[in-house]
Amino acid sequence: MRFFDYSSDVAFSPAVKAVQEKKGSRRGYRAMEERGGWRTAITPELAAYIGERNSAFLATASADGQPYVQHRGGPKGFIHVLDAHRLAFADFNGNRQYISEGNLSENDRAMLFLMDWRARSRVKLWGTAKMVVADEALLARLKPPADYPAKVEQVMIFTVSAWDTNCNQHIPILLGLEEVDQLLAERDARIATLEAELTKSR
Repeated sequence: MRFFDYSSDVAFSPAVKAVQEKKGSRRGYRAMEERGGWRTAITPELAAYIGERNSAFLATASADGQPYVQHRGGPKGFIHVLDAHRLAFADFNGNRQYISEGNLSENDRAMLFLMDWRARSRVKLWGTAKMVVADEALLARLKPPADYPAKVEQVMIFTVSAWDTNCNQHIPILLGLEEVDQLLAERDARIATLEAELTKSR
């Protein structure tokens, strides 16, 4: 296991720092490191951000370093904050390839990548993860609503080592169906109000 001088060393390996030095960004990131690096605890702001997500990308790697990225989704708030350093979500039955689970059985390092497409923001979380057969209390907490079409197979617990945000460059604005329906409903209500005011003024 690597031990870091700074929390951001989870991503800024010596090789990465060498590239930063070569391309001129090391000075700025060195200053960030001297301020303590990236955050390691789940703040109330991050918890609120996580609670609004219905989609995430999970990255794992095999023991020999072969990477794998998998999409995970569920109803809004399907990723739960257990405490200041742990997240958990129900692992739904899928295509039964079990690549992520197999990777984690031999290499517990993982990453979660969360997007808010409407606000054009993203959060990266580094840490370790494991699949567990949860107790009834935890399963009850993580289980989706009865009308959500999914079967819970087990639970993933993700322990956060560090997290950081990104700038919004090149992130497209995408809206989910529910968001589009809400915006259209607001538009229609506004039109109805204006039409009523116009009729009244005549």
